[in-house]
Amino acid sequence: MTNRFATYPSLEDKTVFISGGASGIGEQIVRAFAAQKARVGFVDLDAAASAALAEELGPNVISELCDLRDVESLKAAFGKLQERIGPATVLVNNAARDDRHSWQDLTAEYFDERVATNLRHMFFAIQAVAPGMIEAGGGSIINMGSNSWWEAGGGFPAYATSKAAVHGLTRTMARDLGDHRIRVNTVVPGWIMTDRQKTLWATEEALENHVKRQCLPDLIEPVYVARMVVFLASDDAAMCTANNYMVEAGSI
Repeated sequence: MTNRFATYPSLEDKTVFISGGASGIGEQIVRAFAAQKARVGFVDLDAAASAALAEELGPNVISELCDLRDVESLKAAFGKLQERIGPATVLVNNAARDDRHSWQDLTAEYFDERVATNLRHMFFAIQAVAPGMIEAGGGSIINMGSNSWWEAGGGFPAYATSKAAVHGLTRTMARDLGDHRIRVNTVVPGWIMTDRQKTLWATEEALENHVKRQCLPDLIEPVYVARMVVFLASDDAAMCTANNYMVEAGSI
């Protein structure tokens, strides 16, 4: 089956900031916005992958190196993006890591690091870009959630807790920013077949068991998450805010 995806004229020339854009779902989001002829700035820790992606996609796509666990580094990176391509009216808080960990061995230090990796940077990214959106008269913020906690998935309690909190962040910021016509939504991926997932956890048995829980029989590629993100960023979604948009093939 060959899919023919939509083009959104409202995204042309928009400035979009994306976290964790060098690989996985984030890479597909960068590619999707570039295809919409948006100006795309993304941050990531992987210098080589970031440079390669930006070079491949052309002058409308730029990157900055950033450790999102360091809030000052995040603010500085977004400031550099703004200097180069202007203030963002679309923000995609994508960066996260779903490393497995045992509840028995979890330390306070590791818990705090997981929260910084998977949740805290989203708020400070919003804080950094929202003034520009207010000045522009509106914007769209998309936070990346996870269906792991909806499914009561085990093996990563600090990750699942952080991802559950993303929904609270979305709801409260949608209320606080709504008067400025800034929309805030959560995209909720299921098990997405990124290279990382295929390398670390997508065994034949695990995939077989997972597909049985889905309503649809196909594995989910990252491009489908990116398609939901670009829709929510577009004017077609002008009345969509404070909600969850699932891309999980009916697995909850």
